[in-house]
Amino acid sequence: MNKEVLPDGWTSTTIDQILMPQSDGKIIHQGWSPQCHKEPAEEGEWGVLKTTAIQDGYFLDAENKKLPGDKEPKPRIEVKEKDLLLTNAGPRARCGVSTLVRKTRSKLMISGKMYRMRFDERYIVPDLMESWLRTSRSQDELNARKTGISESGLNMTQDRFKTLPVVIPPIAEQKQITAKLDELLAQVDTLKTRVDAIPFILKRFRQSVLAAAVSGRLTKDWKETSKEYYESLDSEIADHKKLRKLSDLSNDEINLAKTLHGEIDWSRWHLYPMEKLVDADRGIPYGIVQTGENTEGGVPTVRCGDVKPLSIDMSSLKQVRKEISDNYSRTLLKGGEVLLAIRGTVGNAAVAGEELHECNISREVAMVPVRKNVSPIFVSLLLQSPGGYRCLAEKVRGVAQKGINLADVKRFVTPLPSIEEQIEIVRRVDQLFAFADQIEQRVKDAQSRVNHLTQSTLAKAFRGELTAEWREQNPELINGENSAEALLEKIKADREATKPVKRTRRRKIE
Repeated sequence: MNKEVLPDGWTSTTIDQILMPQSDGKIIHQGWSPQCHKEPAEEGEWGVLKTTAIQDGYFLDAENKKLPGDKEPKPRIEVKEKDLLLTNAGPRARCGVSTLVRKTRSKLMISGKMYRMRFDERYIVPDLMESWLRTSRSQDELNARKTGISESGLNMTQDRFKTLPVVIPPIAEQKQITAKLDELLAQVDTLKTRVDAIPFILKRFRQSVLAAAVSGRLTKDWKETSKEYYESLDSEIADHKKLRKLSDLSNDEINLAKTLHGEIDWSRWHLYPMEKLVDADRGIPYGIVQTGENTEGGVPTVRCGDVKPLSIDMSSLKQVRKEISDNYSRTLLKGGEVLLAIRGTVGNAAVAGEELHECNISREVAMVPVRKNVSPIFVSLLLQSPGGYRCLAEKVRGVAQKGINLADVKRFVTPLPSIEEQIEIVRRVDQLFAFADQIEQRVKDAQSRVNHLTQSTLAKAFRGELTAEWREQNPELINGENSAEALLEKIKADREATKPVKRTRRRKIE
């Protein structure tokens, strides 16, 4: 730790100098990782904690695995209240995470991927040490102590961890800081909880918009006042008469669609199987069966994982050899087709933009090239709506690899209003989604500020700013025998006094 000016009565040291020796004299216990059952241990049974039990500032005792009956438990490493736990292995974001155990059930042991530490509460407040380990300063120091050849598999040895710098206030001030942090961080947590709930509210809002859009409720006022709507009725009727001749839906299919889609303006909307709404020359095919290895300079190909709800992720499209793609010329994209994931992320749908012209699709993706009097964006909204998802879910088959058969996609029951209303629905959904996107960005900014607020509060605590006035009012509690320097001497003396005496063997005299 760089030389710094500490508040009056404070001192700095390394964490190994303030830990309390445990039952066997060790200051750090590392756990045990036997082969366990997958299910958690029930109350009264022995279990081994998973690293996910240790979260940043809180403990989850339900995150454990049941110890098999043929293995003897090790009560020495049973976790207790006031234990400070720290993960010592895992991905970078999970190695070095710490928490203080404030409450736990019995018969849970620490695993080999975590350390357990204890403090003598006459000298060190455990809650304060948890707060110290959560600071950005400590996290930087912990990061510097991690070793490994892969970001997904790092570890931190005890020897490296023991050198972690800590700052120590006098014991009376430790208690004051802890009380202040409890109060301030509780307020931050409340704010964080409220902010973190907004994305879920926005998700429900988008789903509500989609449900209203594909039921006609979103354009109810538009139909009542729109000149374009009434002028389109004659052409709409003509269009639907042409399409109705092609429609061969059974009563069972229609009744199921009405049940799953919910409340739709059936007086002006009409039902068609999806295959009757597409370009007859192109149909509804899936793409390349075996895409092979990724080929530099090949044909970019959309796979199921690239199809997101209402968008295509083009950041990592697989490139397929041109000669393979040429065999699937029917599925070469022109732009404007609806793409539907029928394997993997089943049900995600989006419209292929012009930038995907001459790209291809894999067999996990179905292409729906709709007719000119049908809006592809409206169809994608329908597929992503709550009713659309339910209709697709009814058709999912398989166990190892779940998916939708192409025949079921072709028979997907599609409620359709006039093209004018489709366009108006798309416009309104875009407008409402843009509004939700703006709020979402503000939420992300707010989350960033809240997270910074936690670190800012912790930093102030360990600069002595939260207790500056208290120190001025209580100089006798931070100096002399009450100073942190004196506190360290007491810890050292206690550890020397309780150090086990080494026994020497006497040689047997013949």
